[in-house]
Amino acid sequence: MKILVLGGSWFLGRAVAQASLDRGWEVTVFNRGRSGSAPEGAQTVRGDRTVAADLARLAGEGPWDAVVDTSASEMAPRDVLAGARTLEPVADRYVYVSTVNAYRGWPNDPLTENSEVLDGPPDADVDYGRLPDGWDGPDWYYGRQKAGAERATTAAFGEDRSVVLRPGVILGPGEYVGRLPWWLTRAARGGRMLAPGAPDKPIQPIDVRDVATFALDQAAADRGGAYNCVAPIGRETMAGFLTACVLATGGDAQLAWAPDKLLLDHGVQQWTELPLWRTHAGVWRIESTRAQAAGLVCRPLAETVADTWTWLREGGVPVEHPRWAEHGITPEKEALILGALSR
Repeated sequence: MKILVLGGSWFLGRAVAQASLDRGWEVTVFNRGRSGSAPEGAQTVRGDRTVAADLARLAGEGPWDAVVDTSASEMAPRDVLAGARTLEPVADRYVYVSTVNAYRGWPNDPLTENSEVLDGPPDADVDYGRLPDGWDGPDWYYGRQKAGAERATTAAFGEDRSVVLRPGVILGPGEYVGRLPWWLTRAARGGRMLAPGAPDKPIQPIDVRDVATFALDQAAADRGGAYNCVAPIGRETMAGFLTACVLATGGDAQLAWAPDKLLLDHGVQQWTELPLWRTHAGVWRIESTRAQAAGLVCRPLAETVADTWTWLREGGVPVEHPRWAEHGITPEKEALILGALSR
C-alpha cells in the first residue's frame, strides 16, 4: 500500500510511519519539519496544513491508498476539512485520530462506541466552543473542536471511506506528554512513593504502537467507522502500573497509597500532578467492543512501561512540548502528603 501520514515525525505519527515501513508499504510524511524526524525510508514533504498552496503541492505527490491523520490535535475543524477535501481526489481512505474527549459524557460517564458525540460543525473555526468567563461546567472546548474535525473527515470522504479513532491515554516510547516518563523517573528515585487512590482502580492506557497497528489495519480495511482505542476495561490497575514502574527501573520505591479524599484535601491536581489519577466515574470506563472486534489488540501495560524505560535509558529524548512541564508533583508536596499518611 501507499500511505500518506500527516505528521509522521514524532510519537504516534512516527510510530504509524515506522509500522507502515515495517509492512513494506510506501510511506510519505507531510509536516513542517519543526519537531522530530521521520523514519528512514519515508519520503518527506514539507509544508503547512493551513496553507492552501502547500496542500495543493502535497496532493500532487499522490495518489495514496490511505491518509492517516495524526497531526490535527490543535487544528480547527475547518482546516481539517480543507485538507481532507484537497486530498480526497488522490486518496482512497482517510483515518483520523480523534480522542475520547469528543464524547459529551467523558470523563464523567461510562462510554461505548455509540455514546453521544459533542456538537461541532465541520467548518468551525478555532473559536467555536470556547466557554464563557466564569463557566464552572465541563470543559467541552477541546472535545467540540475534535468532534467538528471528525465531521470534517466524513464530510470530505463520506462514511464508508472514513475511519475515526478515539484513543484515551496513549503511552509508550517517544511519549512527549510526560505521564509515564514522570512515573518512571519517580520510581527510579526510590523511597516512599505516593500512590494515588485505590490500588485496584482500573485504568486503560494504550501503547502507541498498538494504536499505530490498528490505524494501519483500518487503512487497509474496506469499511468505515468510529472506534475507541483503549485497553480492555478492568485488565489493568493503578497498582499493576506503578508496580511495573518500580520493577522496570530496579529501584527500591515503596508504594504508599493515599485515598482520593486525602489527595483532594491537599489540592493535588488531578490528571497532572499524579499522572493518570482522576476521580471522575467514567474516565476509565470506556468500552472498545467494536474496536476489539475489528482487530484491536493491546499489549500488557507492563510491557509498555518496560519498553519506555529502555527507550529513556538508551538516550531517547521526547520532542519538546509544553505539556511535559504540567506533569508531576513536587518532592516537597509529596513529602507533606506522605507525612499526613503516617499520622
